[in-house]
Amino acid sequence: MKQVRIAQTGGPEMMELLDVDKPSPGPGEILLRHEAIGVNFIDTYHRSGLYPRTLPAPMGIEAAGVVEAVGANVTRFRPGERAAYNAQPGGYAEYNVVPEGRAVRIPDGVSSEIAAAVMLKGMTTEVLARRIWPLSAGDAVLLHAAAGGVGLLLSQWLKHLGVRVLGVVSTPAKAELARANGCESVVLADQDIAAAARAFTNGRGVKIAYDSVGQATFEASLASLAKRGLFCSYGNASGPVEPFAPSRLQRAGSLFMTRPVLFDYTDTPAELDQSSSALFEMISSGRLKVLIGQRRPLAEARQAHEDLEARRTSGATILIP
Repeated sequence: MKQVRIAQTGGPEMMELLDVDKPSPGPGEILLRHEAIGVNFIDTYHRSGLYPRTLPAPMGIEAAGVVEAVGANVTRFRPGERAAYNAQPGGYAEYNVVPEGRAVRIPDGVSSEIAAAVMLKGMTTEVLARRIWPLSAGDAVLLHAAAGGVGLLLSQWLKHLGVRVLGVVSTPAKAELARANGCESVVLADQDIAAAARAFTNGRGVKIAYDSVGQATFEASLASLAKRGLFCSYGNASGPVEPFAPSRLQRAGSLFMTRPVLFDYTDTPAELDQSSSALFEMISSGRLKVLIGQRRPLAEARQAHEDLEARRTSGATILIP
């Protein structure tokens, strides 16, 4: 089968498409034939070495497809059923073996392409919208990368909750996309984001700053928050935030900070099922529309990473085996 691996960390050119043996499921595992593969910013962190992996390493952590075989003692799945997963290495491939407890069933009416596009981004959205911090209708939040994979989903989910969203995007075209997907107002990334946040809230500041950019937007995020607001750092697209003294949070208005990881909120099969069920229900009901902005064959994984890191993408990117 075809699989994308890295032998050493570095740029997109480190990824190689190789012929490898097709795996077989062991006890408690399922063999999934991929129909669609999700591409996520965390994949670039694994490739670059920001998040260390044992090398050589298969790329990708998310995919959807059809269960081709099951190992001994598997009870959650049968051959022929559709399933999807995240947080399991080996996603950039035609097949992968994953523990049955880390996969979820794809409901009728949700395509494998949609499932592959949302297993990581969509479940991250569910956690950010529902479980990070209590939000009420009328609350205001700041959302960086509002036209990105998570941003487009999160703005829709928050709007459904009655939350007012100020989105940050890099281009006027992305501003229109963000507005069409739930952002009440939009500011460009090269403008004064904190001033826009204050204007959006009549000077009070936002309740949450959702920041997936990291180093480049840290100061603007803190300056945008209301007293006792939450700085939610969930990505490092521009590099990790530099260390800072906790007293900065005190001086800025008794702020809170969290660095959530999806996998801590889906640690058990029950939590995984609860999160995916809430996500798929939002999609099936039409309240959450998934934009797949880019489709590429598996052999073009390198180009997919180049586009992602250059901010040339909108919505989700998927690879097709």
